[in-house]
Amino acid sequence: MSGALPPAAEPNERRVLMGRVVGAFGVRGWLKIESYSNPRGQIFRYRPWLMGREGQLQEIQPLDLREQGRGVVVQLPGCDSPESAELRLGQEIWVRRGSLPPPSPGEYYWVDLEGLQVVTVEGVDLGRISHMVATGANDVMVIRGDRERLVPFTPGHALVSVDLASGQVVVDWDPEF
Repeated sequence: MSGALPPAAEPNERRVLMGRVVGAFGVRGWLKIESYSNPRGQIFRYRPWLMGREGQLQEIQPLDLREQGRGVVVQLPGCDSPESAELRLGQEIWVRRGSLPPPSPGEYYWVDLEGLQVVTVEGVDLGRISHMVATGANDVMVIRGDRERLVPFTPGHALVSVDLASGQVVVDWDPEF
C-alpha cells in the first residue's frame, strides 16, 4: 500500500458501520466486502470511508465499486495486489453519520437511538439504549439500567415515542418484565 493515510477526524464523531472486508478478489487488489446498506451497492454513495480495525480508522476514498454475484467488490487507492488486499481482511467500513441522508419521518438510524434515555409511560426510568438488534420480526432495543432489558422497537405498540432533541424514548412496558 502507498503512504500513510490521514486519520479519521474527531474521535468522538458519530459513525455508522456500513460493512467489512471479507476477502480478496482477483489479481489487481480488489476487495470483497460485505455491505450493510440496502441495496448493498448503496454503500458507494457515502464517502469518504473510514476503514480499519479496533478503532484505528483511516480515511479512504474508494476508487471503484461494483456488484459481483451476490456480493460487492471495491478498488481502493494503493491496494493493487492480492497481497495488499489480504492485509485489509477483516477491516470495518464506517462512514460519518453526517454523510447519510436524513431519515424519513418515523424512521431512525440506530446510531441516533443509541444512548437515548428510555422511560415508561408512567415515568419509570429503564436506562439507556445500549444498542439495537435485528430479530427478523422486528428490531429490539437493548436497554441497560438497573438491569438489561430487551424491548421491541414497535411503533404503536411497545414504542410510544422517540424524541431525539430531548434524548428520550417513551415505551409502554412493564418495568418488572
